[in-house]
Amino acid sequence: MDFKQQISHYISLEEKVLKSLKVDEINETMNALLRCYESGGTVYTFGNGGSASTASHMVCDFGKGTCYDLEKKFHFVCLSDNTPTITAIANDDSYENIFVYQLKDRLTPNDLVLAISGSGNSHNIVKAVKYAKEIGAKVIGMTGYNGGKLMGLSDYHLHAPIDDMQITEDIHIVMNHLMMKIFWRYLSELNGKEAVYKINQ
Repeated sequence: MDFKQQISHYISLEEKVLKSLKVDEINETMNALLRCYESGGTVYTFGNGGSASTASHMVCDFGKGTCYDLEKKFHFVCLSDNTPTITAIANDDSYENIFVYQLKDRLTPNDLVLAISGSGNSHNIVKAVKYAKEIGAKVIGMTGYNGGKLMGLSDYHLHAPIDDMQITEDIHIVMNHLMMKIFWRYLSELNGKEAVYKINQ
């Protein structure tokens, strides 16, 4: 079977979306994250399905990748990671409350919520974000398609403008890596460190 045409089409779509990303929006988001880092706040991130894995990936990249060899770390927490907690809330209450439940009595106005939803309309995402807004916490939304409800609720927005879930998720990971790499170099230089990873071979 010759898949070359489909492969080329996917790659061309990916390139088109990457070139359409709004640099100003990414810059504003990064400055919000930097302010949270400097003030000692926590970034709570979450998503469903592939977006849950992106949220988990971001905890790794920001918690370790941006702050390698530095005393001060980013405080990132992924609300999608604890399977027993998620299933307990879903079973005893509802799946719609799996994220908002974990934010209550933890989230403060000094923190950030980083909500990831390809459609922007996942009920459990929207409910958690509305709670964050009620208590005065700022929200970063990562979306695809037309942005959905999450776009309108977000203070900062990272958007993949395409009606394709797989490419949306690809772009979200690219934006994560982009921010991580820039923060790593910036924070290393700020602290007089050489921006070189020590990787065990």
